[in-house]
Amino acid sequence: MQLINIGFGNMVVAERIVAIVSPDSAPVKRLVQEAREQRRVVDATQGRRTRAVILTDSEHVILSAIQPETISGRVSSRQECLPTEEKEA
Repeated sequence: MQLINIGFGNMVVAERIVAIVSPDSAPVKRLVQEAREQRRVVDATQGRRTRAVILTDSEHVILSAIQPETISGRVSSRQECLPTEEKEA
């Protein structure tokens, strides 16, 4: 189980991440609003501007104050560090 820092000491399990998107488009804003109404949003921004929306396999929506590119880089670097047998599992 690999944990990814999404800012301010908050971590997400890398294997559960389905997508990391920018919050600026109308479809993503609708998705966040619908998730908020269904109480599936985890706000990890500490009151700062939302810069990334992380979608998980459990249909939770996680808001982060870190750029999507930064989070993606952290996920990628973690995958490269894994031993070969863990990558294939």
